[in-house]
Amino acid sequence: MKRRTLLGGATIGVSAAAEPWGRLAFALSKGSKIDSSSAGALIDRAAELHVQELNLSARRLQSTVESHLDAITAALPRAGEYERALTIAAGETAALAGWVAWDLGEHGKADAYYKVTSQCAATAGHPPLRALVLTYSSYGGSTPKAKMDCLAQAARDVRGHGNATAAAWVLGRHAEEAAVAGDEMGALRALERARFAYDFADHTSEQAWVRFVTPYRMDSLALSVYGQLGRPELTSAADTAVDRLGDELPDGGVVVLGDLASALLRGGDVDQGVYVSRQFATAAQTKPNTMGKERAATIAALLPDSARELALHLLHFAS
Repeated sequence: MKRRTLLGGATIGVSAAAEPWGRLAFALSKGSKIDSSSAGALIDRAAELHVQELNLSARRLQSTVESHLDAITAALPRAGEYERALTIAAGETAALAGWVAWDLGEHGKADAYYKVTSQCAATAGHPPLRALVLTYSSYGGSTPKAKMDCLAQAARDVRGHGNATAAAWVLGRHAEEAAVAGDEMGALRALERARFAYDFADHTSEQAWVRFVTPYRMDSLALSVYGQLGRPELTSAADTAVDRLGDELPDGGVVVLGDLASALLRGGDVDQGVYVSRQFATAAQTKPNTMGKERAATIAALLPDSARELALHLLHFAS
């Protein structure tokens, strides 16, 4: 098998060296020194990319994320005292690269990125990083049980100070998957715990990768759970979400509007549901993603005959 030289004369296989996750895995075993400003710039850029993900499509973001992962990978052998911080930043970037790949249907690539993210978490001794990759992985889990197992471990990994927003997201996701599995008590209990955690959260100052967990997104998680379970709380939760949303399109608007449209239509508020469905369709076209396509199909099935043209448009988008 052909081999190539990488980083100071070491050799790795061609297939591993050709992919960012392979280069990152190799670099984790190295160490030396870079200056504080260089390390800080790399760490800050990793955080910025998670914020950019709120507004950019996966296709537009992919090359930028992978290029930054390469930059951190090249720096890791010289990280010195900043090795742990750069390893965490590398893992956060690899996790985002995996999320973007999954969104683009590149599931094998996503799994490879998630695997090396877990390696970063273990190397750095940083459980919240493992929680990030487990929660991302939960969206593509093979069974409801597999998804909930990921999320149960993720919830354990975000206990403690500074992780309240992450805990709210993880628990909210657990509530969603429990609802899909028909575990009503488990879903409602997890949702209550998510809301409790969010009372202590500040999504603007904790990890960059939970910046999207706004009050709007928490509303969306509740709507998803209540809608799946057919709970009577759905109507009042939808009213609260509409009031909070106002005329603004929040970060992560595709998911929020999709869950709100579904909730309104399920709750019988057809006129408002159709109106929000149109907002969703516009947002979904602007930032197409897998989660938006899944919601588009659901909304299309709930729309009344009077909105048949919109339903067909959403079905076409979802296909």
